Amino acid sequence: MKRKILFLGESYRADAITWMKGLKEFGDFEICTWELQTPNNSKLNRFKRILEYLFSPISIRKTIKQEKPDMIIAERTTSYGFLAAISGLHPIAIAQQGRTDLWPEGSILLPFKKIIQKHAFKKADLIHAWGPVMTISMKAIGVDMNKVLVIPKGIDLKLFSPSINNSAKIEAIVTRSLEPEYRHDSILKAFAILNKKGIDFSLTIVGNGTRLQFLKDLAKDLLIENKVIFTGRIPNTKLPKLLEQSNFYISMPITEGVSASLFEAMACCCYPVVSDIPGNQSWIKHRENGQLIEIDNIEMVAKELIWSFDNVESRNNAILTNRKFVEENANYNINMKIIADKYHELLDSQA
Repeated sequence: MKRKILFLGESYRADAITWMKGLKEFGDFEICTWELQTPNNSKLNRFKRILEYLFSPISIRKTIKQEKPDMIIAERTTSYGFLAAISGLHPIAIAQQGRTDLWPEGSILLPFKKIIQKHAFKKADLIHAWGPVMTISMKAIGVDMNKVLVIPKGIDLKLFSPSINNSAKIEAIVTRSLEPEYRHDSILKAFAILNKKGIDFSLTIVGNGTRLQFLKDLAKDLLIENKVIFTGRIPNTKLPKLLEQSNFYISMPITEGVSASLFEAMACCCYPVVSDIPGNQSWIKHRENGQLIEIDNIEMVAKELIWSFDNVESRNNAILTNRKFVEENANYNINMKIIADKYHELLDSQA
């Protein structure tokens, strides 16, 4: 008989889709889902969402009664993870999505989030750390590390193929959502510096978000709008082609857990220029297999882009090293099989 998993989380997110798809493919699991219905896009809706959250344990128990899942999994240790912990169903697997999941740092809900996160960690039978950076905060609060599985979900290497672009100009791509924490404005300002120096480039900004119009206006003000392409939201199937046509991948988030976007770029042989934060330091060594840039240091972005563009041999060695690294450490077919097997192991031990 097929085993069934109840997934708690935003089922439309690419990350969640990868997770669920892998469990179906490599574990032969059936998946049912539950998620909060109120969008988090205004003060009123945020209040409604908190109300919905307070009553959600009743709704989740109802779903468990109807669907009769064998196991429950949840993304984010502070929200859906806690709901999984109090669902009454075992085994429970929860995934920390960010470096700590205690975000935003200045939030008045932070002390409450710490309490519910601790409870989620305690009740979970398995805790996912998609990368080493996530284990730091876990160790600091005394999580039982025997329950932690440190492995990324990985990316589908059949879709993201290596393609070395030896273009005579910088052809850069950004694939993060257009939100303030991803600092697209700093990236545009850095490319304006290149433009003033007479360095030829094209910059493709993929995706959508609240800053789209602001960034389009900024590109115009910086006199680089003819060299910047805003694709808007695109189907995932079109992304590999865009990455293969690029030779640089730029990503400047102020916080990062484990970035599938970075792995995708590395798989397609784009040279990574990323912010110097713990989530990126796990994978990138400065001027070895990419560049690590101080947050909002636009002069450094421009300087390091020029350095890596001029150092062709160093760049080509780096992109080949990165492709090999992704094949060995972030292969979706291998990693999702390990995760699915772990779930079966958990279920067998509780049978």
